[in-house]
Amino acid sequence: MNLPTKLGRETVLIANNQSVGWVPESSGRGTLTLIISCLFTIFLCTWVVIHPRITKDPIRRLLHKAALFVKAVLAPELIAVEGLQEWNQGRKMVESCGDSTEGGLKLVQAFYIGMLALRYRTERGDRVIWPNQYEWLLNQGLVSWKDHERWGLSKENIRDKSNADSTVKLFAAVQVSWFVAQSIMRTAHKLPLSQLESMTLSYVPLFAVTYFFWWTKPKDILTPSLIDLPDMSEEQKTTFEALAVSNTFDDEHLDEQDSIWTIWKLTPRVFEKEAKDRAMREILSSQSQTTEQAKPPKSTTQESMEIWHDAPEQPSLYKRITTGLSVRRGSDLDGRKDAGGSDYNTPELPKETVLAYWDPDCYHSKIWPVTCLFGASFGALHLISWATEFPTLAEQWLWRAAAITSIVSLLIFMQYEKVVLRWGGPLTLLSIVSPVIYLLSRIVMMGGVVAAFRAMDPKIYDTYVVSTYWIHTL
Repeated sequence: MNLPTKLGRETVLIANNQSVGWVPESSGRGTLTLIISCLFTIFLCTWVVIHPRITKDPIRRLLHKAALFVKAVLAPELIAVEGLQEWNQGRKMVESCGDSTEGGLKLVQAFYIGMLALRYRTERGDRVIWPNQYEWLLNQGLVSWKDHERWGLSKENIRDKSNADSTVKLFAAVQVSWFVAQSIMRTAHKLPLSQLESMTLSYVPLFAVTYFFWWTKPKDILTPSLIDLPDMSEEQKTTFEALAVSNTFDDEHLDEQDSIWTIWKLTPRVFEKEAKDRAMREILSSQSQTTEQAKPPKSTTQESMEIWHDAPEQPSLYKRITTGLSVRRGSDLDGRKDAGGSDYNTPELPKETVLAYWDPDCYHSKIWPVTCLFGASFGALHLISWATEFPTLAEQWLWRAAAITSIVSLLIFMQYEKVVLRWGGPLTLLSIVSPVIYLLSRIVMMGGVVAAFRAMDPKIYDTYVVSTYWIHTL
């Protein structure tokens, strides 16, 4: 059965085998309408969907959101995975704090804390209270969930601060669904989709996945909840500070904290801190075994090694070896020196540049293959335009090759739990090169979209009869 279509005025005047460039607005649709519709949908799938962490400085806040927007446009799969990891961290926090809060801590509050929204005052400014730190305070009985309103953790306070609620998110979902419906109807009428429309559709599955994980997450909160820590012993305070995931996002005017490059950094996760602590314990264990084998005579050297062996039981030393927080104070060794007058040397983890680090709970779960497939869907949906006319045959095959390359390179990249910028053999090289290849393929596809407008299939500007189908009455 042939479905009715309506031809734009300019399109009728052109032979079917003749490509067209810019098409003015008419009774059909023009180039400007097509571009605006697609860019607006991409905007909803990127700028509107991202939920940045809390940053007090307004300029840095805007720059950070702009940086996330660039990432979402170039690699929306990674934003979706970030949403999964945040959701998983929040879910684990809710479960871990279930007993101490009697089920009062919900996902929205876990998200709020994970957004660096909870901070405590210090002499130099303020520091972040990380999810694992708040959990520790609850489990130690140092804070009570009954005081959560005073700490700014009530649902009402969080909703009041948030600049977007479920209604706004639902509106964006409806608008994106409408674009998808229009694309389906064009396909039903055997009308081709432009390359830009194919690219726009590619954002939709990842938009849906990200919204699913961030549906209850607060958005665009301007100010954090600033509190005073409860009274703690020196040992408790040192242990508490040792649990901090990072000091980069504290506000104590250190060089690293004031750097503009922090806008590009993703918010560190608790699992990263746990991994560093495990690595440090392995170093200490190795040193302890070496000391036992050497069996040195009783001396200050042996005392030093015994201190390393018992480091977890000595909070001040444990703080220094498990975190990078020693930059906050001149010394964390309480002034202790060896017989020669030198401070004890602190073992250090090898410095590394991490390109990607997937949450182990997600990476080793049954949903990770599904996550990879969703990531690959972005490049796969570009292939809707496989048979669409391009200005030249070379451009058409370049588009096809770039789309396939993006799929393969991303799947390879997501097979590595942690990607570090250092040489470790051919497989390591593959893990480093794959994201570079993916980025290049994305640039090629975006360039192909722009170049295609100079000579397109005239049927792209044909329209169908809206009144024929009930879906359009909505």
